Amino acid sequence: MVGDGQLLVEYPPTISVLTLVNHLKGVSSRMLRKDFPELAVRGAHLWTPNYFAASAGGTPIERLREYVEAQEKPS
Repeated sequence: MVGDGQLLVEYPPTISVLTLVNHLKGVSSRMLRKDFPELAVRGAHLWTPNYFAASAGGTPIERLREYVEAQEKPS
């Protein structure tokens, strides 16, 4: 995790972005529902079906982390 609403992920190119996002959403939903049972009672979806992903292949992960952390936060 890099910051509010930002997630920097390094993953092998053999995994599609769709598969990665679906796994992240699924696992995080199960963990949140386990820790906060009231979420399961409501039956609400925790994630929208949408997502945004950007690729920066070849750039060292540490350099990407520095770039993301240096971004201004919205006010």
